[in-house]
Amino acid sequence: MGASVLQAGAPFCVLAGNGKKGWRPCLSQEALFSRTVPEAGNFWYNFGLMKKTTLEEFQSEIFATGGYRTKDANRAPRRAKPGALSTLRYTWGVTRVFPLCALSEPFGLLNSKRWSGFCFSTVTAAEALGMSVEVEGFENRKAVDGPVLYLSNHMSMTETILLPPIMLAFGPLSYVAKASLSRLPFLAKAAAHMGMVPVSRVSPREDLVNVLRIGTERIKGGDSFLIYPQGTRCETFSRKRYSSIGAKLAERAGVPIVPIVVDTRCQPTRTKGIFRKVLKDFGPVDTSLDIRVACGPAIPCGKSRDMHEAAFSWMAGKLESWGLPTER
Repeated sequence: MGASVLQAGAPFCVLAGNGKKGWRPCLSQEALFSRTVPEAGNFWYNFGLMKKTTLEEFQSEIFATGGYRTKDANRAPRRAKPGALSTLRYTWGVTRVFPLCALSEPFGLLNSKRWSGFCFSTVTAAEALGMSVEVEGFENRKAVDGPVLYLSNHMSMTETILLPPIMLAFGPLSYVAKASLSRLPFLAKAAAHMGMVPVSRVSPREDLVNVLRIGTERIKGGDSFLIYPQGTRCETFSRKRYSSIGAKLAERAGVPIVPIVVDTRCQPTRTKGIFRKVLKDFGPVDTSLDIRVACGPAIPCGKSRDMHEAAFSWMAGKLESWGLPTER
């Protein structure tokens, strides 16, 4: 009997009949985790009506031009209707990084390129639903040699997964994330391997000490470092929630701050309904909204107070230019 392919929208393996009952794998572990099939339900890919963007194209364009904008050929001809199916498809694009990293790590297959590729499915999931992804201003990052301290606003789970493939185009990356992510099944070693620095949010002082210590070590080792100074997800960018921990780390490590802003309202945090506790991170997707990321001018290393204020000023101004709420 001929070969059969298990198509599940993520990694796949080819199985062949072995002359007896059952099947045996024919692909190596490397092939198992390096090959993918189009996400389930991508009608436009299957009929050749859109071309799937690749990670290499995405990163090369950002590094060369400082930006990226979804081309018509790489987006579904029309936007998908909001609803449960669109939410499911987009959420799988965002969250598939977790099981894929967890499965790759035990086999020694997880590296920055593969991690970046797993995260990149956020972009292709959005484009398959007819949404656009727009990135601008990263010529500012390219102008800086060596590691930097990235500060970004925090709206949803989307930017947690979307930003690494962008930033990895400019060098290695470590980042702060809530500790609960590293406690997902089989994910602790993978998260540590990919540079995650967990914060518990139980003891702010302990989190500060750990981030300053580990962050300085990572930056001195050549990694750029990403922090969300708001701490928790919030659509309104408020000074009240804007922590100075990033500026303090930049001063201690002796690196500039590169401010980032995102508009990822397309999938807000779920605040009501019967699934608000179990699926808090993954609210209903609004396919009428696009995803936007902007990078500001680097802020030279100096006094943390001055860097803190300069970063907040640029970030708030850029968000306001997009019509998004801020509290100065």
